[in-house]
Amino acid sequence: MSEGGQVNVGEMIMHHTGDAYSIEIDPFLHWSWSPDLFPTVHLGSLAINLTPTKHVVFMVLTAVLVFTVLKLAANGLARQKAGERAPTGFAGMIEALVLWVRDDIAIANIGEEEGPTYAPLILTLFFFILFANLFGLVPWGQSATGNLAVTAGLAVLVFLTVEIGGMRKLGFGGYMGTIFMQIPGMKGPAGTILAIALAPLEILGKLTKPFALAVRLFGNMTAGHFVILSLMGLIFMFGTLGMVSYGIGLVTATAVLGIMCLELIVAFLQAYVFALLSSVFIGAMQHEHH
Repeated sequence: MSEGGQVNVGEMIMHHTGDAYSIEIDPFLHWSWSPDLFPTVHLGSLAINLTPTKHVVFMVLTAVLVFTVLKLAANGLARQKAGERAPTGFAGMIEALVLWVRDDIAIANIGEEEGPTYAPLILTLFFFILFANLFGLVPWGQSATGNLAVTAGLAVLVFLTVEIGGMRKLGFGGYMGTIFMQIPGMKGPAGTILAIALAPLEILGKLTKPFALAVRLFGNMTAGHFVILSLMGLIFMFGTLGMVSYGIGLVTATAVLGIMCLELIVAFLQAYVFALLSSVFIGAMQHEHH
Protein backbone atom coordinates (compact mmCIF):
# COMPACT_ATOMS: atom_id res chain seq x y z
CA MET A 1 0.00 0.00 0.00
CA SER A 2 1.16 3.54 -0.74
CA GLU A 3 0.93 6.45 1.68
CA GLY A 4 -2.43 7.50 0.25
CA GLY A 5 -3.94 4.09 0.89
CA GLN A 6 -3.76 3.10 -2.78
CA VAL A 7 -2.41 -0.25 -3.88
CA ASN A 8 1.08 -0.07 -5.35
CA VAL A 9 0.72 -2.47 -8.29
CA GLY A 10 4.46 -2.64 -8.96
CA GLU A 11 5.18 -3.52 -5.35
CA MET A 12 2.41 -6.13 -5.40
CA ILE A 13 3.84 -7.77 -8.52
CA MET A 14 7.39 -7.91 -7.14
CA HIS A 15 6.11 -9.19 -3.79
CA HIS A 16 4.23 -12.12 -5.34
CA THR A 17 6.85 -13.07 -7.92
CA GLY A 18 10.02 -12.41 -5.92
CA ASP A 19 11.72 -14.78 -3.52
CA ALA A 20 11.40 -14.40 0.26
CA TYR A 21 11.77 -16.13 3.59
CA SER A 22 8.00 -16.45 3.96
CA ILE A 23 4.98 -18.21 2.51
CA GLU A 24 1.59 -16.51 2.54
CA ILE A 25 -1.74 -18.31 2.24
CA ASP A 26 -3.95 -15.25 2.59
CA PRO A 27 -6.06 -14.58 4.48
CA PHE A 28 -5.60 -17.67 6.61
CA LEU A 29 -1.94 -18.47 7.18
CA HIS A 30 1.38 -16.71 6.96
CA TRP A 31 4.64 -18.54 7.60
CA SER A 32 7.88 -16.66 7.88
CA TRP A 33 11.29 -17.67 9.15
CA SER A 34 14.61 -16.07 9.92
CA PRO A 35 17.14 -15.87 7.08
CA ASP A 36 19.68 -17.13 9.64
CA LEU A 37 17.71 -20.28 10.43
CA PHE A 38 20.49 -22.38 8.88
CA PRO A 39 24.23 -21.64 9.10
CA THR A 40 26.13 -19.71 6.45
CA VAL A 41 28.97 -21.53 4.70
CA HIS A 42 32.04 -19.47 3.84
CA LEU A 43 34.12 -20.48 0.82
CA GLY A 44 36.92 -17.97 0.82
CA SER A 45 35.28 -14.59 0.22
CA LEU A 46 32.03 -16.26 -0.87
CA ALA A 47 29.29 -16.62 1.76
CA ILE A 48 26.49 -19.11 1.03
CA ASN A 49 23.33 -18.88 3.12
CA LEU A 50 21.82 -22.36 3.48
CA THR A 51 18.44 -21.15 4.75
CA PRO A 52 15.77 -22.22 2.23
CA THR A 53 13.66 -19.53 0.60
CA LYS A 54 10.09 -19.70 -0.69
CA HIS A 55 11.20 -20.88 -4.12
CA VAL A 56 13.41 -23.57 -2.60
CA VAL A 57 10.45 -24.87 -0.57
CA PHE A 58 8.28 -25.10 -3.68
CA MET A 59 11.15 -26.68 -5.61
CA VAL A 60 11.32 -29.43 -2.99
CA LEU A 61 7.53 -29.81 -3.08
CA THR A 62 7.74 -30.13 -6.86
CA ALA A 63 10.35 -32.88 -6.61
CA VAL A 64 8.26 -34.75 -4.02
CA LEU A 65 5.15 -34.41 -6.18
CA VAL A 66 6.95 -35.73 -9.27
CA PHE A 67 8.23 -38.73 -7.34
CA THR A 68 4.81 -39.42 -5.80
CA VAL A 69 2.89 -39.17 -9.08
CA LEU A 70 5.29 -41.41 -11.01
CA LYS A 71 5.50 -43.90 -8.13
CA LEU A 72 1.71 -44.17 -7.92
CA ALA A 73 1.52 -44.60 -11.69
CA ALA A 74 4.20 -47.31 -11.62
CA ASN A 75 2.37 -49.18 -8.84
CA GLY A 76 -0.89 -48.91 -10.75
CA LEU A 77 0.71 -50.26 -13.92
CA ALA A 78 2.25 -53.13 -11.99
CA ARG A 79 -1.17 -54.12 -10.59
CA GLN A 80 -2.81 -53.87 -14.01
CA LYS A 81 -0.10 -55.96 -15.67
CA ALA A 82 -0.33 -58.54 -12.88
CA GLY A 83 -4.03 -58.84 -13.67
CA GLU A 84 -3.19 -59.02 -17.39
CA ARG A 85 -5.18 -55.84 -18.07
CA ALA A 86 -4.31 -53.03 -20.44
CA PRO A 87 -3.16 -49.79 -18.75
CA THR A 88 -6.14 -47.55 -18.00
CA GLY A 89 -7.04 -44.49 -15.96
CA PHE A 90 -4.40 -42.40 -14.23
CA ALA A 91 -1.63 -44.99 -14.64
CA GLY A 92 -2.35 -45.34 -18.34
CA MET A 93 -2.29 -41.57 -18.84
CA ILE A 94 1.09 -41.20 -17.14
CA GLU A 95 2.49 -44.17 -19.06
CA ALA A 96 1.39 -42.63 -22.36
CA LEU A 97 3.06 -39.34 -21.39
CA VAL A 98 6.27 -41.12 -20.36
CA LEU A 99 6.40 -43.12 -23.59
CA TRP A 100 5.80 -39.98 -25.63
CA VAL A 101 8.69 -38.13 -23.97
CA ARG A 102 10.97 -41.16 -24.18
CA ASP A 103 10.25 -42.14 -27.79
CA ASP A 104 9.28 -38.90 -29.54
CA ILE A 105 11.60 -36.50 -27.73
CA ALA A 106 14.59 -38.33 -26.25
CA ILE A 107 15.17 -41.27 -28.60
CA ALA A 108 13.94 -39.42 -31.71
CA ASN A 109 16.51 -36.64 -31.26
CA ILE A 110 19.40 -38.43 -29.53
CA GLY A 111 19.29 -41.68 -31.46
CA GLU A 112 18.23 -45.29 -31.04
CA GLU A 113 21.60 -46.25 -29.56
CA GLU A 114 22.23 -43.43 -27.09
CA GLY A 115 18.63 -42.29 -26.57
CA PRO A 116 17.64 -44.84 -23.90
CA THR A 117 20.69 -43.85 -21.86
CA TYR A 118 19.66 -40.20 -21.67
CA ALA A 119 15.89 -40.77 -21.61
CA PRO A 120 15.67 -40.82 -17.77
CA LEU A 121 17.31 -37.38 -17.61
CA ILE A 122 14.97 -35.95 -20.26
CA LEU A 123 11.96 -37.45 -18.48
CA THR A 124 13.09 -35.96 -15.17
CA LEU A 125 13.57 -32.52 -16.70
CA PHE A 126 10.19 -32.65 -18.43
CA PHE A 127 8.14 -33.67 -15.39
CA PHE A 128 10.00 -31.44 -12.95
CA ILE A 129 9.58 -28.35 -15.14
CA LEU A 130 5.95 -29.22 -15.92
CA PHE A 131 4.97 -29.63 -12.27
CA ALA A 132 6.95 -26.55 -11.22
CA ASN A 133 5.16 -24.51 -13.89
CA LEU A 134 1.76 -25.80 -12.80
CA PHE A 135 2.51 -25.00 -9.15
CA GLY A 136 2.57 -21.33 -10.12
CA LEU A 137 -1.05 -21.54 -11.33
CA VAL A 138 -2.63 -22.86 -8.13
CA PRO A 139 -3.83 -20.41 -5.46
CA TRP A 140 -0.95 -19.10 -3.35
CA GLY A 141 1.46 -21.36 -5.20
CA GLN A 142 4.87 -20.40 -6.52
CA SER A 143 6.65 -21.52 -9.66
CA ALA A 144 10.26 -22.45 -8.94
CA THR A 145 10.97 -22.02 -12.65
CA GLY A 146 10.18 -18.32 -12.19
CA ASN A 147 13.55 -18.06 -10.46
CA LEU A 148 16.54 -17.57 -12.75
CA ALA A 149 18.80 -19.49 -10.36
CA VAL A 150 16.61 -22.59 -10.76
CA THR A 151 16.45 -22.42 -14.55
CA ALA A 152 20.18 -21.71 -14.68
CA GLY A 153 20.83 -24.78 -12.53
CA LEU A 154 18.79 -26.94 -14.91
CA ALA A 155 20.61 -25.44 -17.90
CA VAL A 156 24.02 -26.09 -16.33
CA LEU A 157 22.98 -29.72 -15.76
CA VAL A 158 22.14 -30.04 -19.45
CA PHE A 159 25.39 -28.29 -20.43
CA LEU A 160 27.50 -30.70 -18.35
CA THR A 161 25.59 -33.67 -19.76
CA VAL A 162 26.17 -32.49 -23.33
CA GLU A 163 29.89 -31.80 -22.90
CA ILE A 164 30.84 -34.74 -20.67
CA GLY A 165 28.68 -37.13 -22.67
CA GLY A 166 30.26 -35.82 -25.86
CA MET A 167 33.77 -36.30 -24.52
CA ARG A 168 32.96 -39.89 -23.53
CA LYS A 169 31.46 -40.62 -26.93
CA LEU A 170 33.99 -38.84 -29.14
CA GLY A 171 37.11 -39.22 -27.05
CA PHE A 172 39.37 -36.32 -26.13
CA GLY A 173 40.62 -35.77 -29.67
CA GLY A 174 37.15 -35.92 -31.17
CA TYR A 175 35.77 -33.58 -28.53
CA MET A 176 38.52 -31.02 -29.15
CA GLY A 177 37.50 -31.23 -32.79
CA THR A 178 34.18 -29.64 -31.81
CA ILE A 179 36.14 -26.59 -30.64
CA PHE A 180 38.95 -26.47 -33.21
CA MET A 181 36.87 -27.44 -36.23
CA GLN A 182 38.54 -28.23 -39.52
CA ILE A 183 36.94 -26.28 -42.35
CA PRO A 184 36.19 -28.53 -45.36
CA GLY A 185 38.57 -27.78 -48.21
CA MET A 186 41.07 -25.93 -46.02
CA LYS A 187 44.13 -27.87 -44.95
CA GLY A 188 47.64 -27.10 -43.87
CA PRO A 189 48.67 -23.93 -42.00
CA ALA A 190 45.74 -21.88 -43.29
CA GLY A 191 43.22 -24.42 -42.02
CA THR A 192 44.96 -24.60 -38.64
CA ILE A 193 45.05 -20.82 -38.24
CA LEU A 194 41.38 -20.53 -39.18
CA ALA A 195 40.42 -23.31 -36.73
CA ILE A 196 42.26 -21.50 -33.90
CA ALA A 197 40.68 -18.18 -34.86
CA LEU A 198 37.18 -19.67 -34.84
CA ALA A 199 37.67 -21.56 -31.56
CA PRO A 200 36.39 -18.66 -29.37
CA LEU A 201 33.20 -18.57 -31.44
CA GLU A 202 32.72 -22.32 -30.99
CA ILE A 203 33.20 -21.99 -27.23
CA LEU A 204 30.75 -19.08 -27.18
CA GLY A 205 28.27 -21.23 -29.09
CA LYS A 206 28.55 -23.95 -26.45
CA LEU A 207 27.85 -21.42 -23.69
CA THR A 208 24.99 -19.76 -25.56
CA LYS A 209 22.89 -22.94 -25.57
CA PRO A 210 22.46 -23.29 -21.76
CA PHE A 211 22.06 -19.51 -21.49
CA ALA A 212 19.17 -19.64 -23.96
CA LEU A 213 17.59 -22.57 -22.11
CA ALA A 214 17.71 -20.75 -18.77
CA VAL A 215 16.51 -17.36 -19.97
CA ARG A 216 13.74 -18.75 -22.20
CA LEU A 217 12.15 -20.78 -19.41
CA PHE A 218 12.57 -18.04 -16.80
CA GLY A 219 11.24 -15.32 -19.09
CA ASN A 220 8.17 -17.23 -20.22
CA MET A 221 7.13 -18.29 -16.73
CA THR A 222 7.74 -14.85 -15.21
CA ALA A 223 6.05 -12.88 -18.00
CA GLY A 224 2.74 -14.68 -17.58
CA HIS A 225 2.60 -13.93 -13.86
CA PHE A 226 3.48 -10.29 -14.51
CA VAL A 227 0.62 -9.94 -16.99
CA ILE A 228 -1.92 -11.60 -14.68
CA LEU A 229 -0.92 -9.53 -11.66
CA SER A 230 -0.85 -6.33 -13.71
CA LEU A 231 -4.41 -6.94 -14.92
CA MET A 232 -5.56 -7.71 -11.40
CA GLY A 233 -3.95 -4.48 -10.28
CA LEU A 234 -6.38 -2.60 -12.54
CA ILE A 235 -9.22 -3.63 -10.24
CA PHE A 236 -7.55 -1.90 -7.30
CA MET A 237 -6.49 1.13 -9.33
CA PHE A 238 -10.05 1.83 -10.54
CA GLY A 239 -11.86 0.52 -7.49
CA THR A 240 -13.16 3.97 -6.49
CA LEU A 241 -15.13 4.70 -9.66
CA GLY A 242 -18.45 3.32 -8.49
CA MET A 243 -20.38 1.33 -11.10
CA VAL A 244 -17.56 1.79 -13.60
CA SER A 245 -15.29 -0.23 -11.34
CA TYR A 246 -17.69 -3.20 -11.56
CA GLY A 247 -17.44 -3.16 -15.35
CA ILE A 248 -13.66 -2.88 -15.20
CA GLY A 249 -13.55 -5.73 -12.70
CA LEU A 250 -15.72 -7.97 -14.90
CA VAL A 251 -13.64 -7.31 -18.02
CA THR A 252 -10.40 -7.76 -16.09
CA ALA A 253 -11.55 -11.01 -14.49
CA THR A 254 -12.51 -12.37 -17.92
CA ALA A 255 -9.12 -11.39 -19.35
CA VAL A 256 -7.29 -12.96 -16.39
CA LEU A 257 -9.27 -16.19 -16.83
CA GLY A 258 -8.28 -16.32 -20.49
CA ILE A 259 -4.62 -15.70 -19.71
CA MET A 260 -4.71 -18.38 -16.99
CA CYS A 261 -5.94 -20.87 -19.60
CA LEU A 262 -3.14 -19.70 -21.90
CA GLU A 263 -0.63 -20.11 -19.06
CA LEU A 264 -1.79 -23.69 -18.63
CA ILE A 265 -0.80 -24.34 -22.24
CA VAL A 266 2.48 -22.46 -21.75
CA ALA A 267 3.29 -24.64 -18.71
CA PHE A 268 3.16 -27.77 -20.87
CA LEU A 269 4.78 -26.07 -23.87
CA GLN A 270 7.82 -24.80 -21.93
CA ALA A 271 8.42 -28.23 -20.37
CA TYR A 272 8.26 -29.73 -23.87
CA VAL A 273 10.58 -27.09 -25.38
CA PHE A 274 13.19 -27.50 -22.62
CA ALA A 275 13.15 -31.30 -22.95
CA LEU A 276 13.22 -31.10 -26.76
CA LEU A 277 16.13 -28.65 -26.97
CA SER A 278 18.06 -30.62 -24.35
CA SER A 279 17.62 -33.76 -26.45
CA VAL A 280 18.65 -31.92 -29.62
CA PHE A 281 21.81 -30.55 -27.97
CA ILE A 282 22.77 -33.96 -26.58
CA GLY A 283 22.05 -35.70 -29.89
CA ALA A 284 24.04 -33.13 -31.89
CA MET A 285 27.10 -33.69 -29.71
CA GLN A 286 26.73 -37.49 -29.71
CA HIS A 287 26.70 -37.55 -33.53
CA GLU A 288 29.24 -34.77 -34.06
CA HIS A 289 31.66 -37.18 -35.71
CA HIS A 290 29.12 -37.95 -38.41
